[in-house]
Amino acid sequence: MVKDALHIIMPVKDSLETAEQAIRAVVSSGHMLTVYDDNSEPDNAVRLDALQAELGIRVIHIADHTDHPSPNYRWVLINAQKEALINNQHLLIIESDVLVQADTIDRLVKAIQPQVGIVAAVTKDEEGQVNFPYLYAKKETADIVCTKRLSFCCTLLTHAFLQAYDFAELNEHKNWYDVHISRKSRQLGFENILQLTNPVLHKPHSSRPWKLLKYSHPFLYYWNKLIHGRDKI
Repeated sequence: MVKDALHIIMPVKDSLETAEQAIRAVVSSGHMLTVYDDNSEPDNAVRLDALQAELGIRVIHIADHTDHPSPNYRWVLINAQKEALINNQHLLIIESDVLVQADTIDRLVKAIQPQVGIVAAVTKDEEGQVNFPYLYAKKETADIVCTKRLSFCCTLLTHAFLQAYDFAELNEHKNWYDVHISRKSRQLGFENILQLTNPVLHKPHSSRPWKLLKYSHPFLYYWNKLIHGRDKI
């Protein structure tokens, strides 16, 4: 598959130290990248523009297109899907707290088959242990697992699936859509594949550190989630 047939995107919200590492990892693997800046602080937005000039990435500042407050994942998905379909591409989402390896993307592409809707790389920590969001696969011994649920840490949505489901149908009152979209893939007759031998380094929630409360202070996390309406899935 030619690289032009793959549309790679990375939503970014501040946390530029980690995000820059993630951006450089993609560029170092030899692929083009579109970064969606979701209302980062002004200094960070300027830094993204500097990386655009240095690395040849494309930066889209969402604030130039909508006044909807962050997070704008729905807007990103709709925009990226339209571009991928126009250019006959698959869509690869790499989040800004994920560092790919040199062959990560190529290995995802090799898994594309007519029946596959979504394929994802497993996430691991700096010690090489499977971590969130794929703890459920920690004891698996196979190379791949067909699963009901995938997250968007490092995840490829095939062109066939993009043709089958219009992201404009996504609930505008939600914040995150990985669970819904992975379920929709199966409902439409596709397989979801998690590659257990294709690991990426995941630094969970670097761009939204309040979500780390899920592990250290779950009561405060669910207070934010339920009372303040944050992190709607």
